[in-house]
Amino acid sequence: MTIKPCKRVLTMSKKLIPSRSSTELTDYKRVEQLFQRISAHIDIARQTVQRTVNTEMVKAYWLIGQEIVEEEQKGKKRAEYGAYLLDELSVRLTKKYIKGFGVTTLKDARQFYLVYADYSPIRHAVRGEFSNPSFSQNLSWIHYRNLMRISRPEARQFYEIEAEKNNWSGRELERQIGSLLFDRLSLSKDKKGLLKLAKKGQEINEPQDAIKEPVILEFLGLPESHRLVESKLEEALISNMQHFLLEMGKGFAFVARQKRLTLEGTHFYADLVFYHTVLKAFIIIDLKTHPLSHADLGQMQLYVNYFDQEIRTEGDNSTVGLILCTKQNKTMVKYFFGDKKQNVFASKYQFHLPTEKELEAELKREIKAIKHQLNEAETSEEKMNYVPFELENYVNSPVALARIKAMVTQEELAQEMSVLQSYISRIERQKTVTAKTFDKVQQALAALLKKQQVKH
Repeated sequence: MTIKPCKRVLTMSKKLIPSRSSTELTDYKRVEQLFQRISAHIDIARQTVQRTVNTEMVKAYWLIGQEIVEEEQKGKKRAEYGAYLLDELSVRLTKKYIKGFGVTTLKDARQFYLVYADYSPIRHAVRGEFSNPSFSQNLSWIHYRNLMRISRPEARQFYEIEAEKNNWSGRELERQIGSLLFDRLSLSKDKKGLLKLAKKGQEINEPQDAIKEPVILEFLGLPESHRLVESKLEEALISNMQHFLLEMGKGFAFVARQKRLTLEGTHFYADLVFYHTVLKAFIIIDLKTHPLSHADLGQMQLYVNYFDQEIRTEGDNSTVGLILCTKQNKTMVKYFFGDKKQNVFASKYQFHLPTEKELEAELKREIKAIKHQLNEAETSEEKMNYVPFELENYVNSPVALARIKAMVTQEELAQEMSVLQSYISRIERQKTVTAKTFDKVQQALAALLKKQQVKH
């Protein structure tokens, strides 16, 4: 027995889905487009109003701070007057405005004025009124509350410029201050470069301008462990890509992970690939859970050469390689590439925010190395004619041989061998070399070879 569908049900079903004529569809699309345009106007207006409110409140806090400071100065002979003033003001303002004007906020307003006193408004000559001070429309009270706690004017100016240029939220600014971004970028700059950094913020003209040392990955929540595997580190970065892009800085755009490169049937995989919109270049990042080795540099150079020849298109600049490792070796990088233009860099990464003491120690090491080289140049012109400063520093160091004797792994020995071979190559390219220097290099090389034989 065949069951026939009820005609009445079918009729009702058709009524539930009314048909539209082509004219009605056109009208519907036009209304939708109009709705989108009007919504955009409303959203922009709301954003403008919010920025205006933020800017006006910043000005208000500055003026509140000014009033408090000037009143305190009038009664400065009575120490207890300052505490009474803030308590009494807080009670009255809270009674009138309900919230937002506790003693802590009033103290912040006072500190804000003291730090930004240069924004002094001008009193109107006729009416005796104040013209408002001028502050950035892109920075809110939360931003300035973070900025005013920075004691160094040059660092404060840098963070203010960067926060405005990069549209950092209050939380993002707080994180960049906590990671000592200014100090990390200023490590490799001279006095002129430091002044430019403070006045103009971070400017990226060369690949090295986009590289930070160290790279801070505290947002991953990973422990400082020697058992960490590269795949876990990569997965954590992918899961926290927004935070990673903030740490790497402006211009980084994520392209791919585990990018496969095939050479005559052999596959290689680049961990992370980015495109830098300012440098107009691909940036390949390789993750290593061990100290930098010459093998890491060779592998990255292979990736960079492949991208330049097979992937880079017209308008792209040379590909940049960045190795993130647990410990870098600047001397190894320098002698690995020699006089060639360097497009491969290495940076140490760490899973905790740096302290000022850590960066201060790093800066002192840099200054000490520079001073040592300058002293060598002034006291021994002969040395400059024969061998590079780094070689003299190495072979004349009282701990050079001791360092070799203390090495316990084949990887450490291989690294030292790579450095020494670079030195030997440089010596061989010189027409002459001091006998004393050559003897010390030979001693170091002999000690290294002996240690390697024992290990084998």
